[in-house]
Amino acid sequence: MAQAEKSSQVIQVMDEIKQQAAKRAAARARIARWDLDVAVFLFVVLILVIILLFQGIGIEVVAPVAIFGLSVVWLIGWRRGRQLYQGFYNEELAKLKQELEEKHKKPIEELIEETIEEKVQKALRERWH
Repeated sequence: MAQAEKSSQVIQVMDEIKQQAAKRAAARARIARWDLDVAVFLFVVLILVIILLFQGIGIEVVAPVAIFGLSVVWLIGWRRGRQLYQGFYNEELAKLKQELEEKHKKPIEELIEETIEEKVQKALRERWH
């Protein structure tokens, strides 16, 4: 029974670590997907739209060019974010595990065992008082 509780606790802590890593990786990927290349491409689209408008080209031609340019920018950012996410996720997961183990100077499994033991001892103390 105790072994089942221990493995359940290990799974729960690992799930929490994975969720934390996923949040951090998503935030980092969201930031990194808009890099200098995307900004330059946006300026190229803007300059192209301005040139087309000053040349007297109708809005029926300029609007699709602008929409296409913005769509390409979004697609590039989305693909880049998706590619970066997995790398950031693995990095954050390793970092969180290492931080937890360094903080307590023990492997995660031993930490969870201690917390279960501490909870049992606390519950026993409360029953006796």
